[in-house]
Formats: sequence, structure tokens, C-alpha cells
Amino acid sequence: MNRRTGEHPVSDTPSPEKSRIPTSTSRTSILALGVSAGVAAIVATTLPVLAQTATQPVAAPAAAAQPAASLPAQAPRGAPMSFADLTARLQPAVVNISTTQRVEVRSFPRFGPGMNLEDLFRRFQEQQTEDGQPVTREATSLGSGFVISPDGYIVTNNHVISGRDGQKLVDTITVTLSDRREFTARVIGRDPLSDLALLKINGADLPYVQFGNSQGARVGDWAIAIGNPFGLGGTVTAGIVSALHRGIQGGGAYDRYIQTDASINQGNSGGPLFDLNGNVIGVNTAIFSPTGGNVGVGFAIPAELAKPVIDQLRTSGKVRRGYLGVQIQNMSPAISDSLGLPKNRGEIVAAVEPDGPARKAGIQQGDVVVKVNGQDVSPDNSLSYIVANTPIGSRIPVEVIRGGKRVTLSATIGERPSETALLGQPEPETQANGDEADQPGAEAARKSLGLTLQALSPEIRQQLRLPDTVKGVVIARVNPSSNAAQEGLRRGDILVSINQRPVSSPQEAANAVAEARRAGRDTVLLFVQRGNTPGRFVGVKIQ
Repeated sequence: MNRRTGEHPVSDTPSPEKSRIPTSTSRTSILALGVSAGVAAIVATTLPVLAQTATQPVAAPAAAAQPAASLPAQAPRGAPMSFADLTARLQPAVVNISTTQRVEVRSFPRFGPGMNLEDLFRRFQEQQTEDGQPVTREATSLGSGFVISPDGYIVTNNHVISGRDGQKLVDTITVTLSDRREFTARVIGRDPLSDLALLKINGADLPYVQFGNSQGARVGDWAIAIGNPFGLGGTVTAGIVSALHRGIQGGGAYDRYIQTDASINQGNSGGPLFDLNGNVIGVNTAIFSPTGGNVGVGFAIPAELAKPVIDQLRTSGKVRRGYLGVQIQNMSPAISDSLGLPKNRGEIVAAVEPDGPARKAGIQQGDVVVKVNGQDVSPDNSLSYIVANTPIGSRIPVEVIRGGKRVTLSATIGERPSETALLGQPEPETQANGDEADQPGAEAARKSLGLTLQALSPEIRQQLRLPDTVKGVVIARVNPSSNAAQEGLRRGDILVSINQRPVSSPQEAANAVAEARRAGRDTVLLFVQRGNTPGRFVGVKIQ
């Protein structure tokens, strides 16, 4: 399957919960690896993979907090008599994470046998407030996490703290320690690509654990998982490392999971997977399951991938990755045979991004990349993984097979654009920091059109890869209850004109709407452009 170098598959389009994740096998299609707001996501081959966020009430563990020390450097050999001493040291550093979010109740009932139109609209009206607004309720979600510093930095999964759309943050995040103390957490940073997030609570002298070296883990090694399955509270399970570098998403820089048979269930998301030295070798994320319960096949993000991401989030609140600018496919047996090349060696270039590092290096569509920076490209060491973990600005050799001959090119690694920019959308940080609301006219435009608008700055233009010829304002948010949302407008669209009058700021947009209102119109004609595709006219009712 195609995927964009750095991390993500070609044609990877996020769904309200999470992107559909293809596998490298020929089995049935997979649903999402990680969900937001406590709905377990499904990733199925013959079995579904569920992200482990539970939706049950928290039952905090009763163990008293104490420093989580590591065992001696050498792990016990063979089966230990008991995991009790290890658990006593580690469990205080593992926390329960509960979140809340206001969600809209599905208010329009289906029309079925025996229901007339009067009943249909009566039930619809009953599920609205007096002012016609939809009824909302508070949804809760539970997950796990672990403390990595005595002052309260906590690691968890991004989907544990994300809303049901998989993008927005939940409204509140509460962390409960093993001694039942509760803290309100704030988000330091989150990374949807790796499904990791870093939280902070105001604490001191807290028990904590450390990342270990997951590269030293071997199949058959003991592994211990601690978390909050089904909202039951602190729970410990043990098993072995069942496999390494397991791919369940069809490729990408972070499709290298540790597989374990230590029981992992809904609510274990974000919890740690320990080795017998008491170090974190993985962050529990997903399971294969036909029923939502554990069947002995769980997956954890290895520490070798998680620690660099968490370090960057702690330092700067975001993650910077290497970027080559190509879309690639695995070398399937059919492709390998047609090219006369060995199977499971290299990856074929399906497309080259314009003006990207690969294009400048001379990489072409149809090239088979076999070696990057001295590392062989293989299913266990993908091009995405190598590039994403190469320092930005590095000049590296790239060996390709072109027309049956080996060619060595030199490429300078760039910085990978954010996922929202690659999808043609403005940055979430831009939307969440409130800057757009501070721009003149932004509030008036939001109230009249249901659109939060922001001036098209050079930074946003670069993120959206828009040519200088595109003028207008960026749609940063769309009220889901607005007519604009019903007409298909979405975040990242460029509003070029209103009633055929060009707009270049939220204030100009607000003035154009106000003028239409004074003229007695209840609808305005918007001209909207999405990415580099041709624009279209949309009629939107004024609120």
C-alpha cells in the first residue's frame, strides 16, 4: 500500500474516530487503531484490533504511593516465583486517566413502521432545547498512563485524551494516583502520528518509572502490563514478548509494535509494559479481539520509538521528523516478480512530491529504494522509519534501482509537515490558541456564518501549500450545527469571496455579511477553494 515517507499511508483519510488502517495481509479490512473518548477502536484482520480506552467508572487502586525503583541490572532467569516485589515497586507510578467531553445526542430518530410524521417531529423537538439547540450530554472515558518524573510528567496515548472526532481535546482530564489522590492534568503536547501524549500535574516527589531499552527485548522475555482495564482500577497482568516489529497498520514510521500475550483490555491504553528490570519497554495501545476482550494478542509502542517523541514533546510541545517527500509502496510478490527483484527488499516510489527533498535529489517515480544512509530498506526497517528518525538537514546517500541498475543519489532530509498540513488543513495549535478570535471581525463572522475565520498568513500558506495566486481567509473552525457545515465546508478551506466580493480578512468577511443582512438577504454566496483544486460557489444561510 502507498504511504507517505515519514509515517502515513497514501490516501490516508481520517474518519471521525480514526483512520482506517490497512494491513499487509490479504485478510479483511481493518478499522481504527486507537479511538477517542473511550470508544474502543477496531483493527481487524480475521480479528478486530481495539484501542484500549474503557468507558467505566474509575475504581482507584488502594496501594500507597512510594518511589518506583528498578530491580538490579540483571533480570531473573526463568520463571520468577512471584511478581509481587516488582509490582509493589512499579504500581504507584501507574495512574488512571479519566476524561469528560460534551457530545451531541443523536437527535433525529429514524422513520420506521408505525411512526407518522407528527410523531417523528415531536420526538425530534423533545431532543432540542427551548432555543432550538441540540441536546448534549457529558461523555466520560477511562484510560491509563504512567509518571516519568517526580514533578508530575505523565505519558499516555493521544486517543485517551482526544474527543470522539479523534482531533479535538476532551474538556477535562483527571489523573488518579494509586493512593487515590486526584489531580487535574494539562496537556504539554500530543502526537497523533505515534498516538502518544504528554500530560503534566502539579505534584512533587511522585513515584515514577523510566523508559528502558526496548531494542534489547527478545521474543520470549517476560513482560508485565499495569493499567486500568474496564475501569476496574490498578490491575497487573504478566506474559511474554510474543513478537517484535509487528506491523498492524500496513506500514509507516510507527508501525513497529511489540506484541505480547500479557492481558491488555479496554482501559489499558496508555499504560506501561515493563521488563523484569522494572523499566518501561512499551506503551500499551491496542489488541486483536473478536469481542473487545483480551485473547492474548496485544500491542505496545516500543520505548525506542516512544521515548524520542516524549522527549520532544517535553522540550517543545511538538515533534519534528525527517521528511523525504515521496509516496511509497511495499514490494509485493507481484511487483518484485515483474521487476525481477528479490522479495521483501526495498520499497517502490509511487509518487514524488513537487519541490520536496526527493525531487531535488533526483528520485523518480518507479525507483526502488533499497538503501538509505547505509541502512537496508526492509519490512522491519522501512523507508518511513529510517527517514523519520534521520536528523533534519542531514545529507544522506539514497541507493535506488532504476531500470535494473543501481543508482546512488544524495538527498538532504527536510522537516516533515504536520499531518493536518499534509491533509490540507490548518494546524490544530492555530485553532486552539484563540488567536483567530482576536482578529477583528472574527467573532461577527463566527456568529453570522458559523465559521471561525483567520487571515491567510505566509505560515499557513506554506502549511497548506497554496500558491501566491490564492487569496482569501482560512476557515479554522466550522460549527457542526451551522448551514455552512451542512453545505460541506470544512476546516482548511479558503474563503475567497462573499457575494462575489473578495475578502482578505475576517473583518472584510463580517462586513460583507452585514451588508447582505442590511439588504434584506438571508443567504450569502461564498466562493470556496479547497487545496489546489478548482473553487466552487456555495450558498450559506446567515445565522
